[in-house]
Amino acid sequence: MHEANLSEASYRLIHLTKQYDPFKLDIPHIDLYAGQIFCLLGPSGAGKTTLLRLLNFLEPPTSGEIHYEGRMYGPDGNVPDITRMRSITTVFQRPALLNDTVYRNIVYPLKLRGQPVDPEHLDAIVEPLGLTDLLGQRCKTLSGGEAQRVALARALIFKPRVLLLDEPTANLDPRNIQILESMVRDYARRQKPTVVWITHNHFQAKRVGDRICLLEDGNIVEVNSREGFFEQPAQQKTRDFLDGNLFY
Repeated sequence: MHEANLSEASYRLIHLTKQYDPFKLDIPHIDLYAGQIFCLLGPSGAGKTTLLRLLNFLEPPTSGEIHYEGRMYGPDGNVPDITRMRSITTVFQRPALLNDTVYRNIVYPLKLRGQPVDPEHLDAIVEPLGLTDLLGQRCKTLSGGEAQRVALARALIFKPRVLLLDEPTANLDPRNIQILESMVRDYARRQKPTVVWITHNHFQAKRVGDRICLLEDGNIVEVNSREGFFEQPAQQKTRDFLDGNLFY
């Protein structure tokens, strides 16, 4: 790993590839910024989850560079030190909660990091997520929407610098979708993490995204601001996608 001058970018991806024969993710260049929600759109198999795994350093790239917090990581398998790794968290489509109370699930990341519970910060997380009255309840009794709200609270409790969201609302009803979207938007505004959100729903991307990236077959079709992507897309494939036409 090497020092790098990133200026404002929290991540900088340069000539990044990940090969799973016959699939190949190929990212010539993407910059990600703190305080922005970067939405990844595209059909199944486009490479969205692969990119999220690279951002979380769960596996090395095949080639290219990932610059994170001023250091460069490449295909040699180097990963950030434990302090940097603990600044990154992921919320998945299906939450994996401990067989314990809601409260103990939410504060578990603090226990791992040896950090005390800040009651004011806890309230600021659980209240807008509608979890205040559920803190003593065991997670196995929760509905799917409640469990996903607990998963998001657990991700936010330690104030991550990077929040990765892998279709966290895919199986939720409209009310729970609204709660999670509102919480992430508000958290991004207040705490300024880097947020990368995978979604199949371009209406959701329009609601929450500051910048939008469309992937197809491991390649970038377009990266644009929300306004540019939805109102003046640069690529015909983007226009086709927004019109509901499938990729072939």
